[in-house]
Amino acid sequence: MTLSGRIALVTGASQGIGRACALKLAAAGAGVAVAARNQEKLNELVQQITSTGGNAAAFSMDVAEEDQIKSAFKAALAHFGKIDILVNNAGITRDQLVMRMKRADWDAVLNTNLTSAYLCTQQAIGSMLKQRWGRIVNVTSVFGQMGQAGQANYAASKAGLIGLTMAIAREVGSRNITCNAVAPGFIETAMTSTLGEDFKQMAVKNIPLGRVGSPDDVAGAVAFLASEEAAYITGHVLSVNGGMLMG
Repeated sequence: MTLSGRIALVTGASQGIGRACALKLAAAGAGVAVAARNQEKLNELVQQITSTGGNAAAFSMDVAEEDQIKSAFKAALAHFGKIDILVNNAGITRDQLVMRMKRADWDAVLNTNLTSAYLCTQQAIGSMLKQRWGRIVNVTSVFGQMGQAGQANYAASKAGLIGLTMAIAREVGSRNITCNAVAPGFIETAMTSTLGEDFKQMAVKNIPLGRVGSPDDVAGAVAFLASEEAAYITGHVLSVNGGMLMG
């Protein structure tokens, strides 16, 4: 599976799943534009990729700010000349029971997790349409499929990403552009590291494979959907959850 000659842009690339995706895509031969708020972590990631002969560049971007999205994509297109693969990975949580959830926490999660994917896709789609080839991969969540108490905002944003994925897939399929989603289950990241050990042990009991997933588990699925091997797959949600949710 090679992505030689392709250019990918990954949001939320400074850590966790996004970082693993950037490394996996670079290892497959793609040039990678890594985007996130933390410039220092992005620079470290670029150095790691380029030190092994890869091609990468960092672009500071807060996906909650439309102007920053537009300027970062403009800079990435100027640097690389095109974008073939877009990985909409950036995401946050602001957990609270719905009866106590503040409107600001609802808006923050929807803007970062869902609206940003729409805005980033708008910025990348022109390059893909021009070359009549593209791969859009949205990182959703098992909780966008099954819900989760205390995460009404997060679950709604991730469920919305699934609908967005299918709509875009129908819009651009005739131009040889695919749009798919990856739905991780319980993955060991900075976002889940704050959860208590009791919660983690309880979660593992509901995972038939008997372990928490790693960012690399998700990155492998993303790289596959970005490749030629997945050319006849679009509008699909690929579950990476160890069997936590089936069907």
